[in-house]
Amino acid sequence: MIYDVIIIGSGPAGLTAAIYTTRANLKTLLIAGGKWGGQLMLTTTVDNYPGFPEGIQGPDLMMAMRKQAERFGTEFVDEDFEEGDFGKEPFKIKAGEKTFEGKSVIIATGADTKWLDVPGEKEKIGKGVSSCAPCDAFFFKNKKTIVVGGGDSAMEEAIVLANFADSVTVVHRREELRASAIMQKIAMESPKIKFLFNTEVTKILGDEKVTGIELKHNKTGEVSKMDLDGVFVAIGHTPNTGRFRGIELDEKGYIKVHDHTRTNIDGVFVAGDVHDSHYRQAVTAAGFGCMAALESETWLRKTTD
Repeated sequence: MIYDVIIIGSGPAGLTAAIYTTRANLKTLLIAGGKWGGQLMLTTTVDNYPGFPEGIQGPDLMMAMRKQAERFGTEFVDEDFEEGDFGKEPFKIKAGEKTFEGKSVIIATGADTKWLDVPGEKEKIGKGVSSCAPCDAFFFKNKKTIVVGGGDSAMEEAIVLANFADSVTVVHRREELRASAIMQKIAMESPKIKFLFNTEVTKILGDEKVTGIELKHNKTGEVSKMDLDGVFVAIGHTPNTGRFRGIELDEKGYIKVHDHTRTNIDGVFVAGDVHDSHYRQAVTAAGFGCMAALESETWLRKTTD
């Protein structure tokens, strides 16, 4: 069997693409992965996705998207993508122990947050630990927070948080920030934002939620504690592109986009955080999924006419 579209990835981008391709009567297979649903499966309340005035739990939102894609006829394979042969059509996509063939492919494998990997962090994601200030800053009104990182993303997180939190401390392990001069200037001019240099978070404290952190000065070795309510990690993301041979990447390792959502290979499209290093929002990922689906539909129509 040859599918019209094979979608790799089951976050908002992949599931939205599937909804559009199946509604366009394209036979669609979605490689969902052993742990399907993307980063929203790790979140609690999602308050900024349109259509949910009371908010919605991240896993509930993803389940609703999956059911919608299934209702229109998307076939799911809950196995991890292993490799793809994009050298000739039909494209061959391997997942689990099976190989599937598709006339076109949409890559929507997302990007993983780089976490601190310190005690107390993993179990508190969504309970005071976050990687997205635009998503979660609202929950930290009049509270004490930190941002870990020293690049532009960390400055952006701090600036957004400063609109809500009582205080924001940027904790950076080096002596100088890596952020651009303009981003540093904006952050440093904010009366709410302070900086700790040569300092690392070694432990996140609290039982059910974050109550504080343990810090270590990496020059003096001095250990201290700080009471706070929120830890925002902004040390980067890793796009899930390692298994795509022949797909062109940009200087950051994200899939390079040519003309809307097209990759360097004709018939292979891309959607979501695997190419978007800037916005990284569920709603923009869904929008890119829609775009990739429409592009694949147009491409298939032109190549089969």
